[in-house]
Amino acid sequence: MRFQRRQCAGIEYYVQIDEQGKILAVSQSLELLMQGRGIQARVLLDKIETSQGKILPPVPVGKIVAVGLNYKAHAEETGKELPREPLLFMKPSTAVIAHMDPILLPPDSEEVHFEGELAFIIGKTAKDVPVEKAADYILGYTILNDVTARDIQRREGKYTRAKGYDTFAPLGPTVVTDIDPMNCVIETRVNHELKQHSPTSDMIFSPFQLLSFISSIMTLQPFDVVTTGTPCGVGAIHHGDTVRISISGIDTLENPVLSRSMR
Repeated sequence: MRFQRRQCAGIEYYVQIDEQGKILAVSQSLELLMQGRGIQARVLLDKIETSQGKILPPVPVGKIVAVGLNYKAHAEETGKELPREPLLFMKPSTAVIAHMDPILLPPDSEEVHFEGELAFIIGKTAKDVPVEKAADYILGYTILNDVTARDIQRREGKYTRAKGYDTFAPLGPTVVTDIDPMNCVIETRVNHELKQHSPTSDMIFSPFQLLSFISSIMTLQPFDVVTTGTPCGVGAIHHGDTVRISISGIDTLENPVLSRSMR
């Protein structure tokens, strides 16, 4: 299944879509939609499809658990050794923005980078999950841009401030439940120029290994997001840029970039 979360006339809906983006069913309950019990009345579907409403982040996000250095080529480009176990950090849910919302550059950073990533959304409470059962706890897969104030990260040697600014976690626009997460291709473009191109098979730790590892440390709750690291090719973004991250089998996440003072 492919679904998005949209707002129409002030009401939030979960919508099932096909690969061309045509709405197949709608419900205010994601659970009912996933059960195949969404409304299929064509009048309502057409109204939502043609409305001036907006695409929202695909779920009301809980916590975001992120992974550093999870692609072999990215570790090589940074000159760092491959990690022996996942390197974890957190991003606040307040950093989440939707498809087409602007990334706002903070005035206290002069070097903000994009990081295109495959992310997965937790579907049910997960604690001490074995790797072989991890897929049962994943609701679906989507796209996240792990925006980073690189100069601050480099200066402080920490991640929270550098990756925690408001708007630093564009997410969506679509969740897909039935793809092989290790058989996708990530491409990131800035103003149509290709910056990242990598198969997800270059990951060091698979989504299933990550879920198992993280759930041995902290309980993962429904609508928590785990983002699986970025491939090589990260780089700077500036006021006026547009970032487009595409993952095969999922969709394209697009966000303009603005200086915070220019909003």
